[in-house]
Amino acid sequence: MVAVTRLDKQLMYLNPDHIICIEETPDTVITLFNGNRYIVIDRASAIISRIVAFRAKISRRAASHAAKKYLGRTRAGQFHRDSPPLLDEPFPDNQGRQNHIPLHSRDY
Repeated sequence: MVAVTRLDKQLMYLNPDHIICIEETPDTVITLFNGNRYIVIDRASAIISRIVAFRAKISRRAASHAAKKYLGRTRAGQFHRDSPPLLDEPFPDNQGRQNHIPLHSRDY
């Protein structure tokens, strides 16, 4: 969310994804997708720089390694070679065991 100041000095937060355009007539007018228009004190360049900073912050959080720790799942013990076959006709392995047949390409 991006903070802007209305003409009555009230602080308001807008979702930058809903902004269609920002016009600078003597006052700055922000138009949203739903047709609402807001007149604010802030300059258009300041609002645009806040939007860029907001999206950069989201990109940094998405790319950080800390986020991947709790989102990623370990695959080390997820599939065992001695598990029962998933299909009626299993394919024999070279050592007499049965191969695991993945259900999805991400299971490789």
